[in-house]
Amino acid sequence: MPEFLIMEWLGKPVWMWTAFLSLVVFLLAFDLGVLNKKDKELGVKESLFLSAFYIGIAVLFGAYIWWSYETGLLVTQDGSHAGIAYFTGFFIEKSLSIDNVFVISLIFSYFAIPRKYQYRALVWGIIGVIVLRGIMIALGAALVQEYAWMLYIFGAFLIATGIKMLLVPESDPDIEKNPLVRFLRNHMRVTNRLHEQHFFVREPDPKTGRIVTWATPLFLALVVINVADLIFAVDSVPAIFAITTDTFVVYTANIMAILGLRALYFALAAMVHRFHYLKYALALVLVFIGGKIFWNQIMGKLDPTISLGVTLALIVGGIVFSLWKTKNEQAAISG
Repeated sequence: MPEFLIMEWLGKPVWMWTAFLSLVVFLLAFDLGVLNKKDKELGVKESLFLSAFYIGIAVLFGAYIWWSYETGLLVTQDGSHAGIAYFTGFFIEKSLSIDNVFVISLIFSYFAIPRKYQYRALVWGIIGVIVLRGIMIALGAALVQEYAWMLYIFGAFLIATGIKMLLVPESDPDIEKNPLVRFLRNHMRVTNRLHEQHFFVREPDPKTGRIVTWATPLFLALVVINVADLIFAVDSVPAIFAITTDTFVVYTANIMAILGLRALYFALAAMVHRFHYLKYALALVLVFIGGKIFWNQIMGKLDPTISLGVTLALIVGGIVFSLWKTKNEQAAISG
């Protein structure tokens, strides 16, 4: 093995990062080049099948992380169990991302993006997420390593966010008044109509007649979706740092959860209202994870299997209750 591959970067050998990123690149290339070679509307059945495929890949990767930790091949920076931390972070990120579906749906509706072009935009969006999440996680890791007390800031933030989710009613974001959308429209040439799957087109400037580059509404939608994901990451990244400060585990759990969300979007977008009560379970998860930081300091380290069990119980309970409650409400409306 070349010497540079065994050098450490962010606490892990370069070959580990290279192997993981190679897997991500392969999945994205397979997605764009094979599964979505021709733009088409992704049906619910195909969406669920593709989501199951991505979840399967994430679980297999998590099993490898677990095995690597148990055999000593992977040593975490903070001594946490890599496998348990990975799956806890994966489930939290996956669940928090369901809120993303509603916002993404609103963005596509505002820009009038047909369903057959949405999937390609989402797959390209994940490329931006990989970079942006990487930057956020690297900065978070640097802060935690340099200033250990930052974990308490993360914990307090998670508790405050969870309480806010429990008490403050939800409101639809007003995309028309979004400062980013207004800034892009004021500082870029943007066409008034779509040009199929293209993000940019070359067209004449109505004032000068010169052929210039124009952004399309699909590009604006892509930018707004990535910024929205970055805002959601403000909750999810501290949540997983509260579980483990190992940069590799934090990053891989985040990216593996997000990869499948793009496929799951088409199944969830039509029924996202059925998960209305999940937000309360997620709020309790955030409060629990944030409180665990202070518990570990005052009472001693909580068994990670308990943390995983409580997280799973809250998330699964929230999903089941949401589906049951909204089914009853829908039946009452229909009756």
